[in-house]
Amino acid sequence: MDVPRPVVFDLFHTLIHGADDERDRVVGEMAVMVGVDPPALVAAYHASWRDRLVRWDVAETVRILAGRLGGTPSDEAVARAAAHRRALARRVLASVSPATLAALDALRAAGHPLALVSNATSETAEAWPGSALARRLDAVVFSCEVGVAKPDPASYLAAADRLGVAPADCVYVGDGADGELAGAAAVGMTVLRTTEHNDTDPAWDGPALTSLADLPALLRD
Repeated sequence: MDVPRPVVFDLFHTLIHGADDERDRVVGEMAVMVGVDPPALVAAYHASWRDRLVRWDVAETVRILAGRLGGTPSDEAVARAAAHRRALARRVLASVSPATLAALDALRAAGHPLALVSNATSETAEAWPGSALARRLDAVVFSCEVGVAKPDPASYLAAADRLGVAPADCVYVGDGADGELAGAAAVGMTVLRTTEHNDTDPAWDGPALTSLADLPALLRD
């Protein structure tokens, strides 16, 4: 009898929609709270993505980027803006579809160990324990907590290690942002690209899923 293979998931645009437009809107609202130009803060957020993924927490991000734009926000203003961003993280995690939760439940029922590897900022990691996804995954690797981001091999190796398996035993499922598919393949994982939320990496030459709901049957076959 075949042993069910461990499955390692990406988060944004894989298990949940990335909500990119809403993120930009929220950052623009945060700019008003800290007294800087909204389009400028949105641009600064985009430009600082690597630091936000592996170095700064949400309050540091607000204070540093506002300062670069000439703002001198009070501690209270920084706290308000950070809280606004944390609320977004909770909403985005809560947007997971019933079909995705059912797919995860089916995989767990079939005996597949499940992990997450996410390039995520601190507010997502903070909100994670309260999400419906958290209790369905056996291991979680957030870039903001381990200090490295995909496609760094350490991200994937950490997930395999936390599951107690070899990387080559794992199936990696992601939309392809940040070169994640090539990164997973480089450590020996079998790669499945998902296009359910976003067709992020159409040049990837490998199997693709249009719906995560199809994954349990695919792995069973």
